[in-house]
Amino acid sequence: MWNMALSEVDFRAVETQRKAWAQERLRVAFVPTMGSLHEGHRSLIREAKSLCDRVIVSIFVNPTQFAEGEDLADYPRDAEGDLTKAASAGADLVWFAQHEVIYPPDWGTTLVPQRVGLGLETDHRPHFFTGVATVVARLLCLVRPEVAFFGEKDYQQLLVVRQLNRDLHLGVDVRAGKLIRADDGLALSSRNAYLSAAQRARALAVPEALRSICAAYAAGERSVDHLEDLGAAELKRAGLSVDYCAVVSSEDLSAPGSRVDDAPKRWRALVAARCEGLRLLDNCSLDDPPWR
Repeated sequence: MWNMALSEVDFRAVETQRKAWAQERLRVAFVPTMGSLHEGHRSLIREAKSLCDRVIVSIFVNPTQFAEGEDLADYPRDAEGDLTKAASAGADLVWFAQHEVIYPPDWGTTLVPQRVGLGLETDHRPHFFTGVATVVARLLCLVRPEVAFFGEKDYQQLLVVRQLNRDLHLGVDVRAGKLIRADDGLALSSRNAYLSAAQRARALAVPEALRSICAAYAAGERSVDHLEDLGAAELKRAGLSVDYCAVVSSEDLSAPGSRVDDAPKRWRALVAARCEGLRLLDNCSLDDPPWR
C-alpha cells in the first residue's frame, strides 16, 4: 500500500514517481492549485482520490496571471498548512513548483485563448486567461496525468482549460469539482482571508444575487435583462462594484438573446463584483441551483 511520507518535493521527484506509477499502470490524478488550500481544494483532492490510484497536488502562485498592481506579493501562502490539508484529503505527492521549472530562462511561449476565453473576465482582466492557459498547459505537459480536477467557482476558467485540452490534444480527462460554499453561503476562495467581518457581510450579496436570479427563473421569469438586473441590483444595494452579472450558456458562455426559453440549453448566472477592491466571483446553474 502506498505510504510515502508526504512532503515538499522538487520536479525531479515528481518525474521519478510519475514514471514508477506509470510502470505499475496506476491511474494518476492531478490537482493544480495556487496554495492557501481550503475545503474547496480538499474536496477536489478527495474526489480525485476516489477515482484514481494516486493524486499529485501542485502549488504554484503563477505570476503571469497577475497584472501590475494586483496582489501577487500579498497572495495568501501557507506551505506547512497546505501539506497538512493536502495529506489529510488524500494527496500522495505535493509539488511546490519552482518558477524556473515552470518558466525556464529560455521560455518563449504564451497561449492566448479565444472563444470561451473572451468576454466576462477578459473584459476586466485582459491578461488573466493568457497566464492561466499558459501555466495550465505547462503543468499538464510536465505532470502528464490521466485526470485533472478544477473547481467550478472560476467557471469561465474551467471552460478555458477544457478548450485548451481539446485544442492541444493533451488527452487529459478534465473533471469539474463542485463549488463549495461556507455556511453563510459565500463561495470559498483563498482571498476570502482578506475580508473583515464587515466586508464579509457585504460580500454575501454575491450569493444573494444568484439566489434572486434563480428564484425569479424558477417563478417563470425568462427575460435576460430582468434576471441580470435583479442580480446587479442586489450587488449594488450592498455597495459592491459590479464587473458583470450575466446569464449565459453553461456549455459555451454564449448569450441567450433577450430570453432564456428559446433553446434547449442549460443556463448559468455568472457574477463578478468588488468589495473595496477585493474581487469576488461566483456562479450557479439556473436549472439546478444550490438553493433549490
